[in-house]
Amino acid sequence: MTRAESFTKYEQARILGARALQIAMNAPLLIKIEKDDLEKVKYDALKIAEIELKSNILPISVNKPFPRRKEGELKRIKDVKLSEKKREALEAEEEKDIIDEGEIMALANPEDEQEEESGENAGEE
Repeated sequence: MTRAESFTKYEQARILGARALQIAMNAPLLIKIEKDDLEKVKYDALKIAEIELKSNILPISVNKPFPRRKEGELKRIKDVKLSEKKREALEAEEEKDIIDEGEIMALANPEDEQEEESGENAGEE
């Protein structure tokens, strides 16, 4: 496995983007590429950066920190079971909130929509 293959696709995209930007800003190439090969890739900075990455010539390293190891027992979360009365009370409270919010957002009547359409057409003439 080459070093380029050990990177994730996100790390490769980040490395290629950074190197392509450097190449686009006239940074020297780290690998000798013949003029014919450059013409084949149409002097594309991203393609050149990809060639450099695959040849393992880029002096780039990626720091992949591991989580710290903790010792001791894991805390267990107890299943929270509500009594029937508490559950019914919570559901009733949620239904009340839904009803209260529904009053604010009144439904449109078809007559209201027809009046608005006729008002808009009158303004266009």
